[in-house]
Amino acid sequence: MIKVGLIGYGYWGPNILRNLVEHQLAEVVCSDLDKHKLEKLRARYPAVVTTTQVDSLFKDKSISAILIATPISTHFSLAKKALEQGKHVFVEKPLTASAKEAESLVKLAKKQQRVLMVGHTFEYSPPVLKIKEMIDKNELGKIYFVSSTRVNLGLHQKDVSVIWDLAPHDFSVIFFLLNEAPVSVQAIGRDCIKKGIPDVAFIDMKFPSGIIAHMELSWLAPSKIRNTTIVGSKKMLVYDDTQIVEKIKLFDHGVDFKDPESFGEYQLSYRTGDIISPKLATAEPLRTELIHFIECIKTGRRPRTDGASGLRVVQALEMAEQSLRQQGKLIKMKPLNPT
Repeated sequence: MIKVGLIGYGYWGPNILRNLVEHQLAEVVCSDLDKHKLEKLRARYPAVVTTTQVDSLFKDKSISAILIATPISTHFSLAKKALEQGKHVFVEKPLTASAKEAESLVKLAKKQQRVLMVGHTFEYSPPVLKIKEMIDKNELGKIYFVSSTRVNLGLHQKDVSVIWDLAPHDFSVIFFLLNEAPVSVQAIGRDCIKKGIPDVAFIDMKFPSGIIAHMELSWLAPSKIRNTTIVGSKKMLVYDDTQIVEKIKLFDHGVDFKDPESFGEYQLSYRTGDIISPKLATAEPLRTELIHFIECIKTGRRPRTDGASGLRVVQALEMAEQSLRQQGKLIKMKPLNPT
C-alpha cells in the first residue's frame, strides 16, 4: 500500500480521506491549518497521522503522492512544490487559477516524470461514462448542440465568480463527451448580490466540429438544477443529475428534412419514438477516480483527467471570465504548448 499526503480537510478533503481509508487505497497523512478539524479527523480515523505543518509532507520521502483539496489560489504553489520534490500530484478542480500556471505544472510533471491528475470527478460518474459510450457508438448520430444548466440558491463564494465555482464541472464533462475543446467562448452575467463577484452567467461555445454549447450558471435560483441536454441527428438525450433513478433519458425523437420536389416546397418529418432510461452502475465517482489515480502511479498510465485536461478547462474558465468582464465579447481559444 502506498503512502500519500492529503492537504486540506475542509469541504472536499473529508470525502477524499473517507475513500482512501475506508477502501484501503493508501496510507494517509493529512495536513490542515485548523487544529479543530484535525481533532475531529483523529476521532473518526485514529490511525491517520495529522499535522499542521504542510512542509513535512513534502520532505517525507516515504510519501509517494500529494492530494490537494485547498482553495484555488493555493493549488499552483502546492502542486509545484510537490512535483519539485518528486511526488505524484492529484489536485481538486480547477487545476490552477490561470492557464499560465496550469501550463507550467504540465511541463513540470513531464520533466519530473510524475503523474499530474485533476479532480474532474464527473468524468468518472456512471451517467457520464454511459453517455460517452453512447456518443462513441454513434447512437445519437451527429451531435448538433449541448445545453446545460447548473443552478441553485447559494453558496456565494468570497473570492471567485460563479464561473470559476460551477463551470469546471460542465466544461470538463462537455469536453470529455465531445472529445474536443472550444474554438471560441462568449459569456454574459452580472453581480446581483456582491459587487465584483458575478453570481449568474450564461456561456456560449463553438467547437471545431461545428457543435455549439450553451451553459447557464447561477447561485440565485429557487431550486437546484443539474441538467444537460444533448441533441443529435438520430436521438436526443437528457441527463438530470438530481434524479435518484433514471438520471439518463434517451429520446428516439428527431426531425428529418426532405429535399423539395418543386420550387418553394420542403418537408419536415418529425419522429417521436420510445424513451429509454439505461441501467447505470452504482459506483461512487470519487472512489473510481482515486482508484484510477493510484493505478496510474503504480503503472505509469496516463490519467484520463491529466494535466492537459485540467489545462483546457482552466483556459475555458479564463476565456469565459474575460468575455464576461468585457460585456460578452467573443474570445477565441489561444493555442497552448504544454509539452
